[in-house]
Amino acid sequence: MEFQQRDLDDLKKAKKLLEYPGIAAKIADLIGTPIEKGFELLPDNWRLKVFEITRTALSKAADAAVFTMNNTPGDHSSNSWHKFAVAVTGGIGGFFGLPALSIELPVSTTIMLRSIADIARSEGEDIFSIESKMACLEVFALGGPGSSDDAAESGYFAVRAALAQSVSQAAEYIAAKGFTDEGAPALVRLIVQISERFSIQVSEKTAAQTIPAIGAAGGAIVNTIFIDHFQDMGSGHFIVRRLERKYGFNKVEKIYRNI
Repeated sequence: MEFQQRDLDDLKKAKKLLEYPGIAAKIADLIGTPIEKGFELLPDNWRLKVFEITRTALSKAADAAVFTMNNTPGDHSSNSWHKFAVAVTGGIGGFFGLPALSIELPVSTTIMLRSIADIARSEGEDIFSIESKMACLEVFALGGPGSSDDAAESGYFAVRAALAQSVSQAAEYIAAKGFTDEGAPALVRLIVQISERFSIQVSEKTAAQTIPAIGAAGGAIVNTIFIDHFQDMGSGHFIVRRLERKYGFNKVEKIYRNI
């Protein structure tokens, strides 16, 4: 099938969203302060703590986020509502700092995952299918390239390829036994892989919220940027998946790389 111009325009939009600079650059542009200053204020073991909190947040959010949604493909996504909800939790995180992360992040992640599922539905996904749920989780690994990333390893299709085996194994397990057993090795492995990338973005968000001048209001702003960033990742991801359903994976990947 010949690629239609409208679909090519959508794919260009998707690539622009997915390959845009990472969350740190967006936060620094808005607050006018390099977030490195926030890193200096965090405790010595903060990286491990953030990773553990991130992994727990993803595990708890994985299924809960779609319970309150209907499954009408093509419905418009409610991005503004989700941004407001995450901004509120960000205000709490900004006020209490790092100690509040273990409370704030699971709530924010669940809201964000619900928003991602909402976007997926608007692009024609069956959000109650295992494949679509796995695709929603993948979005948290698509943080966008950072300044220190190797482009060959951080590009959109490279990340999907790195996750492909774990996604497939987790989907097979869930199809057989459901989403409830978080101890399933395949699902744990996938959550860990995604957490390794997502925790980088969470660390940058946390560092920004730690800067003294930010405060509660700044925490809300940082969280709004945070969810906006992953809404962009979700939009790009599910545009690509919609086009893959129409034209096939290989054709879409080839055109994407040539844009």
